[in-house]
Amino acid sequence: MPLFTLAIDIPFGPNIFSIGGLLITWHGLFTALGILGGVQIAMHIARIVRYDEDDAYTLALVGVPSGIVGARLLFVWERWDFYGANPGEIIAITEGGISIWGGILGGILGSLLFGLWRGYPIARALDLGAFGLILGQAIGRLGDLVNGEHLAKASDLPWAIFYSSLESPGFAHSQTVGPHHPATSYELLGDLAILGLMFYLFYGVWRYRPGLIFVFYLVAYASMRFFLTELRLDSTEVFAGLVVPQVVSLAVVLAAAPVAVYLWRRPPRPDPGDDEELPPGRVPVTG
Repeated sequence: MPLFTLAIDIPFGPNIFSIGGLLITWHGLFTALGILGGVQIAMHIARIVRYDEDDAYTLALVGVPSGIVGARLLFVWERWDFYGANPGEIIAITEGGISIWGGILGGILGSLLFGLWRGYPIARALDLGAFGLILGQAIGRLGDLVNGEHLAKASDLPWAIFYSSLESPGFAHSQTVGPHHPATSYELLGDLAILGLMFYLFYGVWRYRPGLIFVFYLVAYASMRFFLTELRLDSTEVFAGLVVPQVVSLAVVLAAAPVAVYLWRRPPRPDPGDDEELPPGRVPVTG
């Protein structure tokens, strides 16, 4: 047990149990729950906007594995010194080691390319994906909290954390710096706040502007992640003191700006069968 009375002790190792050689980890459990929760909320929004549910499920089936691959690839790329010397560890994804930005961009790219190929309504599909992504990220961060793989700066706040299990990836860090910020838990709270704002915008001013919810999600998450990364100690510096997640966050905001302008200039578009429900002054446009 830690000697720091104000720290929250996390006494768990990364593994829960093993079944027939299959290792069940906290990281893997909450990643799976995040995927399930994300798909469910995306389908809920799909039903509200009358998006074809078969198409939505198909996009999820493409986006989930694309996101997992992207998440692992970016994480491995950041730490190639280790993985280049231990290539067998690259596929050990259930033990932790994924990049949120890699997962987001990989999932979006896979779904976008597939949706364009099949001729799906892309803007609205991206909105559905945004709801699924932000909820999935929030749930997945619970696994990060227990797993202890993400290292953060020391803290004397009452909610600082300390990993006391010898098996925890965060044990050595806790021994070295003492209690430290639960940075990924701050992100969890931020994710939930962004989700709440997305619902507000969806049911309010942007209901008939497909794509804007997605852009808001990207910009809001990128902005939050840029500043929260200042508390983290587990990313590779790229230039000018900025690390990989911060560089990606800046790139996402810059790329999202012209997309937001384009979507805002488009006329409002009703959901299928909803022409009569458009608010006064809004012009129904199909397609």
